[in-house]
Amino acid sequence: MQNRRWLLVVLMFFSSGIGYLDRAAIGIAAPLIAKDFELTPPQLGVALSAFFVGYSIFALIGGHAADRFGPKRVIVVAMSLWSIFCGLTGAALGLVTLVIARLIFGIGEGPFGPSQAKLVGRWFPRQEQATAIGLYGAGEAIGGALAGPLVSFVAIAASWRLSFVLMSVVGLALAIIWAFAVTEWPEQHRGIGEAERRLIEANRVSETVMPSSSNSLFSACLKPAILATAFAWFGYAYILFFFLTWFPSYLITVHQLSIKDMGMVSALPWIAGFVGRTGRGFVSDLIFRWTGNALFARKLILCGGLGIAALCISLAGAASSVAVAVGLTSVSVLFLAATANIYWALMLDLVPQHQVGGVSGFGLFVGSSTGIFAPIITGYLVQWTGAFSSAFMLSGAVAVAGALGVFLFVRRSAASSEPARAPVAQTR
Repeated sequence: MQNRRWLLVVLMFFSSGIGYLDRAAIGIAAPLIAKDFELTPPQLGVALSAFFVGYSIFALIGGHAADRFGPKRVIVVAMSLWSIFCGLTGAALGLVTLVIARLIFGIGEGPFGPSQAKLVGRWFPRQEQATAIGLYGAGEAIGGALAGPLVSFVAIAASWRLSFVLMSVVGLALAIIWAFAVTEWPEQHRGIGEAERRLIEANRVSETVMPSSSNSLFSACLKPAILATAFAWFGYAYILFFFLTWFPSYLITVHQLSIKDMGMVSALPWIAGFVGRTGRGFVSDLIFRWTGNALFARKLILCGGLGIAALCISLAGAASSVAVAVGLTSVSVLFLAATANIYWALMLDLVPQHQVGGVSGFGLFVGSSTGIFAPIITGYLVQWTGAFSSAFMLSGAVAVAGALGVFLFVRRSAASSEPARAPVAQTR
């Protein structure tokens, strides 16, 4: 079989899907959890943020671990840990135990993204890497879309606690598949044919560490283009995590939807996000063919997508009807999702292969740290103002600032510092 590497993308797709299903479930269950534990909006914000404390720190640590110990090993440990503590979320007795479960759940999920990016760098030729990232990344939107209907159905039929247990079982099953079906390198896999192995090896960047001090991880992370990309990731994540954690509660509190209706309606923006993720590659390729400039294509999609997402999410907060609010939020998530893989592709383009895990982990750390602040800030804004509109506006403002950073600091000189990386950028 000459395309065995694409089966890895299928596994990554489902793994990304269950990871986001697990992550989005807390937002769907939040109104029920708040009622059971008698939580105020700021206390609920703390519970929603706990995941991101562990997630952001271990995105950085896990990325370095993937560079040192191998991405496959890190993924198996990470999936096992997050699945166990996803299940233990359903056993929480109050705010403290809920926060502990979510914190360790985040520690498990943190290393997953950088480790997958590292594995793509090993298993795919340069010209296919961004395509692979785009395909498995679409699983996140599917997982998010399924969270609303599935969690609300289980919550109504049984309890919100059972939904976390069921997701835990699926995650552990996938971790077992990773352990026995995947190898660190394609050369170690018995199913990889000679032709496919030659294709990968001939177009793969070496992980040899150069002796120059300029190759240190710290120096790589401090490059202006990397910092700008990381801050744009922060802006992207602010909208995403605000939507992920508080949008279901907003629908129930402001628009008086039932749990069942909220679960169905909250899936619509995720469906739009799936369209944005899958359609972005086509648009990027089209722009590149027109202009011959891969960096321009990436920046246009990232800056334009974040800008439109920011405008729509800001307007959604002032909507008087649920249809307008959900419609604007869906458009926002569509354009937001269109930028999702650009951050990973830029990391692959801008740093040597042996530093991809660490530097992409740094970018994910900066971006995901938004999740520590956004839910808590939203909780206090809702309590102080008695409305959600200011929280919507703030998320839009942060995204605009991130887009401006990429527009100003990610330039051709930075992207072309390693010419061998160009094929990655050109694919998507």
